[in-house]
Amino acid sequence: MLVSRKTWIALAVAGAAVLGGCSSSAINRAPVEDRGMTARATMPTVDPATLPGAENAGKPGYYTVRQGDTIMQIARDHNTQWREIARWNNLENPNVIEVGQVLRVVPPTPMAPPPVAAAPATPRAPAPKAEPKSEPAAPAVAAATPAPAPAASPPPPPSAGEDDVAFMWPAAGSVVAGFDDAKNKGLDIAGKAGEPVLAAADGKVVYAGAGLRGYGNLIILKHNNTFLTAYAHNQTLLVKEDQSVKKGQKIAEMGNTDADRVKLHFEIRRSGKPVDPSRYLPGR
Repeated sequence: MLVSRKTWIALAVAGAAVLGGCSSSAINRAPVEDRGMTARATMPTVDPATLPGAENAGKPGYYTVRQGDTIMQIARDHNTQWREIARWNNLENPNVIEVGQVLRVVPPTPMAPPPVAAAPATPRAPAPKAEPKSEPAAPAVAAATPAPAPAASPPPPPSAGEDDVAFMWPAAGSVVAGFDDAKNKGLDIAGKAGEPVLAAADGKVVYAGAGLRGYGNLIILKHNNTFLTAYAHNQTLLVKEDQSVKKGQKIAEMGNTDADRVKLHFEIRRSGKPVDPSRYLPGR
């Protein structure tokens, strides 16, 4: 049977379309995500209700991961270390977290021991009544004037809270930018490259590095369960994580990393929130 030229061309076009569809599906594969040491949380590929910790969403002490979060940022926002968050949540790879995953961000609270019941009091037998004795009547005397009651001692002055810290200035330069809750979370102190940066109080190094954008070479000290201090834009870091430091100890040298000039950016954080350092530092 002879096939017309028009029919032959139509069959060839249809065959090319089928082959093109097969080739397209073979080439357009789904991209592979490479999670590195700075991986940020991405949208989950499963129902968020099935992610680890979903049953704790919204409870105090837990945090639900959002798009773009990193475990280091979550730890800094909740006044703790990223290693602790990884341990509390049994994270095999702390750099792999997903949007919707619920993380514990406070230490587990140990169960209190049950109260001990008090033993019942043993009833005492009534004391025997003494027989009245006849005594000679005593001569009448004038009623004695009662002695004045001793004056009540004044109450002791209120003591400072156990988590209060006596801070010192971390650098000797002048303040070139004050605290602004919207624009500047601390004080900017001027100086020259290489000048000493001092620990404002006794504490422990919970972070030393350059992983937080906008802070350059940064040191964070934890002083107690309430207060943290941060020292940014350093030229050189002289301490390491988990190291204990003393008030006034040189911990860094001033610089201009990730800044427009040589300066120390100093923050005080109370319960994870930035506060005005000038309210806690002594007058100059």
